[in-house]
Amino acid sequence: MKRYDPAASPVGRAAAEVVARLQAAGFRAYFAGGAVRDALLGRPCQDVDIATSARPEEVARLFPRARAVGAAFGVMLVPRRGRQFEVATFRAEGRYSDGRHPDEVRFADERADVERRDFTCNALFYDPVRHKVIDLVGGRTDIRRKLLRTVGSPRARFGEDHLRMLRAARFAAALGFRIEPKTASAIRRLAPLVKKVSRERIREELAKMLAPGGAAARRGFELLLELGLLKQILPELTRLPGLEQPKQFHPEGDCWEHNQLALELLPAEADFALAMAVLLHDVGKGFTARRDRTGRMRFNRHAERGAAIAERICRRLALSNQEREAVVDLVAQHMRFKDLPRMRPGKLKRFLRSERFGLHLELHRIDCRASHGDLSNWRFARRKLREHPPEALRPARLLTGHDLLALGYPQGPAIGEILRAVEEEQLEGRLASREAALEWVRGSFPAGVTRRP
Repeated sequence: MKRYDPAASPVGRAAAEVVARLQAAGFRAYFAGGAVRDALLGRPCQDVDIATSARPEEVARLFPRARAVGAAFGVMLVPRRGRQFEVATFRAEGRYSDGRHPDEVRFADERADVERRDFTCNALFYDPVRHKVIDLVGGRTDIRRKLLRTVGSPRARFGEDHLRMLRAARFAAALGFRIEPKTASAIRRLAPLVKKVSRERIREELAKMLAPGGAAARRGFELLLELGLLKQILPELTRLPGLEQPKQFHPEGDCWEHNQLALELLPAEADFALAMAVLLHDVGKGFTARRDRTGRMRFNRHAERGAAIAERICRRLALSNQEREAVVDLVAQHMRFKDLPRMRPGKLKRFLRSERFGLHLELHRIDCRASHGDLSNWRFARRKLREHPPEALRPARLLTGHDLLALGYPQGPAIGEILRAVEEEQLEGRLASREAALEWVRGSFPAGVTRRP
């Protein structure tokens, strides 16, 4: 290895011990896939998969604590030094009639094993005992050229597993590779097939694409657009390219450029709900764009429309309820910051204390930096958070439901309404004691009246 030895890290050393035992028993065994690719790129080794000529039962005899995790594919999970390593028998695969799983799997040799893999950069072996790279498909050359190319026929590889088209965009973006022309051409032709991929797998691939943040996240979605994949999985976003915005607020360019700059500002390993909200925060603009009489483009109520669209997208991608609620909330409220300095004290405090305010604040920062760059409302919010300790944002209740029942108010919805009104007065700074609150309730809510006069 020229730049980095995958067997030099703690995880690599442990994996090398597994390989050495397999080789000592007379089997061929190597590191496979991503660990080898990353080593050639000078990246630290995070995880190691092992490929071997040993059958699962032979692996089990050598490693008594191993357990089968993919019996149909000859995959065993082998523990070593507190870690778990996937040890897979070399295999060949038959047709993929469902566009995801091979109809048949048979044990084979190294060449058959690499020929079933997706991209040449992921089809390399490394022998940690002999410190030797084994390249049967030209993967080392492609890595040097920063070229993403399928192993064998692009049409065949993408026909086997349609998700590989999304993986092509993700790998190219994350690794800084260009996609080989025949591979890119095949993706453009076969892009509609990605609709057959389960929504859960698409969601996971999008999450991985967003996870690095920065330029990789931006480039990933640029490639999805260029390759015709965005139209298949997130057609709502394809309305943004070329959609003009007012230059005084968006000197960066059209709606798509703003969206891409926002993705570029996304921190690495950001909360997935935040990442999705950054991706979708202006999706409503594509559905609300109108020119006024002066010719200026307007997007009235685009946050509300965008929240409804984001709701549908999150359900379509099978996000969890918690993730979906967070994304919709962030998209719906991302324009509230423009009114922050003019909010009544009570309304401001309620927003500041909201469950996801930290995410709201980060989305606002990214939104501003990707457009006009004015962070004054962001700084205002941070200043108000410092000025208002938690006890000021969530003060102890001045009254309870029992107090209201004792005053003669009947059990029912009115009790909750009155308590909310008392808290609002408290947050506004107009009530500070129990006695004052009782007096205010008597005057504002005469017995039998359920709403304030």
